[in-house]
This record gives sequence, C-alpha cells and structure tokens, in this order.
Amino acid sequence: MRRVVIAVAMLGVAVGAAAPAAAEPALTYERIYVRAGVLHMRPLSRSDEIVLSGVDGPASLAVTPGPIAGSGVALDPFTKAAVIAGYVLPVWNDRLSLETVLSTPLRVKFKATGTLADMSIAPEALGIPTGVPPLGAELGEADAAPPIVTAVYRLAALGPVRPYAGAGVNVLLTYNARATNPVLTEVEEPTFHVDPALGLVLQTGVEVALWRQVHLRADLKYIAFMKAHATVSNLHVRTPSIPLFESAEVGRATMDMWVNPLIVQLGVGVDL
Repeated sequence: MRRVVIAVAMLGVAVGAAAPAAAEPALTYERIYVRAGVLHMRPLSRSDEIVLSGVDGPASLAVTPGPIAGSGVALDPFTKAAVIAGYVLPVWNDRLSLETVLSTPLRVKFKATGTLADMSIAPEALGIPTGVPPLGAELGEADAAPPIVTAVYRLAALGPVRPYAGAGVNVLLTYNARATNPVLTEVEEPTFHVDPALGLVLQTGVEVALWRQVHLRADLKYIAFMKAHATVSNLHVRTPSIPLFESAEVGRATMDMWVNPLIVQLGVGVDL
C-alpha cells in the first residue's frame, strides 16, 4: 500500500511538471483615465494679405481700399497646464478610446507681421504726411475654448512602452475678442470678431507604465486645414500732422489665416 501511495504521488508531480503554464491574461485598461501636465501650442500659421474696405470720406485721400501689400497676421505660441481625459471603449480588446483635452480658457494673441507692423496704413494724404505711425507687432487678443475630440488606437506594447495613434476634430471658438493695438484704440475701441474655425486633428504619442495604474504620457497633435477669418470694424486712427482732421475713419479690415497648430503635451496620470 505504501508503494502505491508513493507511485501516485510521483505521477502527480510528473503530470504537474509536464502541464503547460497558464496563459497570461489579455492586456486590459480601466475605462477612465487622466493625464495631467503641461501643454505647448505653436501655430504653424500663414495668412493672406490684410484687406481694407469701407474707406469713406477724408480717409479715402490717405487709405487705399483692398489688400495691403506684404501684410500678414500670426498667432503667438503659448504654454499652460492641461489635462488629457479619456474613456476606453469596450471594443477591439480595449485598444480604442475617446479623448479630449481640458484646461482653463486659452488666451489667443494676434500679431501683425510684414508691412502691417512696419509701415503706416495711412502714411500720406494728398502728399501731406498724416503722422499715423506703424502699428507694430501687437494687434489683438481673444479668449478661446477649442474643444478637441480624438479616437485613439493603442498599438502593440514594447515592454512598458505603449505607442498609439489617433485622429479627430477641433473647433476654434473665440469670445471677448478685442483690439489691443494702441494706434487702433487711441480714438475709439474697434470691433474685433473671429469666426469659428474647424480643423482635422492628427495624433500620435507613447505611454510608459511607471507603477501599477500610473502612466507617463508624451503626446503630439497636429491640427490641419484650420482657417480662421477675423474682422476688425469701426477703425479710426489719429492724424496728428493734419490740422483740419483729428482722426480718419479707415473702415474695416479682414484677415484670413491658416492656423494649423502643433500641440505637444507631457503628463502623468492614473487609470481610474
């Protein structure tokens, strides 16, 4: 009897050694995740020439309606705190998720470039210098709420590193737009309006698993085909060198600019 027990025990050990190891569980994620950190946006902008219209009265002696040759507008880059928030969809082995970027309202600053910054928009009237100075770089600013929504697909993991790619849409919505140029605001405050602009978001990046549910994220987004249209109305400028006219009504200026920002974001966060 003792020999039978020993033989059965040895058989159990042999079977256990020969049995294949249990398969590792499939990689899964918690449904909600956040990555808090810093965001830097650099607009890769280019613009058409600024167009003046609605020039009437004495101003027509100094200002020519139409495009201002060599003029342009650009946006300043900025850096601020931001959070990436996402939700993992229960499809494709938890590889697909929807993401957005959360932050406090952005301050978008418009600057004049080329001849718009360096030359007077009304240098002379009938050969007489007007005394209207160049505008300089400062033009205007607006608060913006540019919602971004992307669908992100996680690729195969390379150890603790997980690359991903995504695409989505972005809408530039602005409010409280205002001119800040001292030449344009000296006589009275002009009206500054920026139309909503839609863009296509292309996204890529990597996540690195640091500890349990804690991850480091390096994210890159490029927003293509985003064209912003801005209008500055009720433009008046002071003409100090012309004694009969203290100011001239320049009319309205319209600006078309391809914004196409590049957004780099670094953050650390958890899966909830």
